[in-house]
Amino acid sequence: MAAEVADKFESRLHISKTTTSSGRPGSPSTTTTTTKTIVTKTIGDDKIKSALENKEDVAILSSVLPGDDAIKTFRCAQGDKCLLGNAREITPGTKKMEYKTRQWHEKCFCCCVCKTAIGTKSFIPREQEIYCATCYEEKFATRCVKCNKIITTGGVTYKNEPWHRECFTCTHCNTSLAGQRFTSRDEKPYCAECFGELFAKRCVACSRPITGIGGTRFISFEDRHWHNDCFICASCKSSLVGRGFITDGEDIICPECAKQKLM
Repeated sequence: MAAEVADKFESRLHISKTTTSSGRPGSPSTTTTTTKTIVTKTIGDDKIKSALENKEDVAILSSVLPGDDAIKTFRCAQGDKCLLGNAREITPGTKKMEYKTRQWHEKCFCCCVCKTAIGTKSFIPREQEIYCATCYEEKFATRCVKCNKIITTGGVTYKNEPWHRECFTCTHCNTSLAGQRFTSRDEKPYCAECFGELFAKRCVACSRPITGIGGTRFISFEDRHWHNDCFICASCKSSLVGRGFITDGEDIICPECAKQKLM
């Protein structure tokens, strides 16, 4: 076969390498995606021969010359869907595309989605189909669950769903949660501050929220709650954690101070 023009595609497959590393407790996983650039370049007959002998991933666009033996053996891979009407016929002076073990008329070697002829542009094969780079990305690329736009690099994963880092924010204040500790309610993420203000129990001593994030300990008695550090005797201010105590109206006091009040 005489090849007038050949194009070697350095990377035929759209390769994405994803690594997931656990963040701090309560934080989403960080996903890094690296995609190889698909490159097209023109090479000569010697390079074509070498590439074929080495079984490299090469697509060859070449002219069909009069008397070429390939005219007799040509079969367009589109078969009944051949755009020229006859998959077994190719006219001298036109071009054909060869990729792996299949052949196409130049016009028939097109994206299976938009039907644009690939020509010398880059393409991505997937399950016997050919895609242009744009259609492949639209169909298969990872999309953010919040904005539905494609994630190219540096996304995060939360509950097995992908997000842009800038889209993974607190439901209430929109502060970025990427790499930060957070908690959730009704399947929605909140930063620790907003969760405490909106939903957490409040300490009766200091009125600040008791979030429980990061293993915060607290004491509950009847319908009242205290931070561990706030659970102290109202009289002597000693800690009552792990000790007995006595209620005195709204206050709690240690047994010693209770005896003093009774004397």
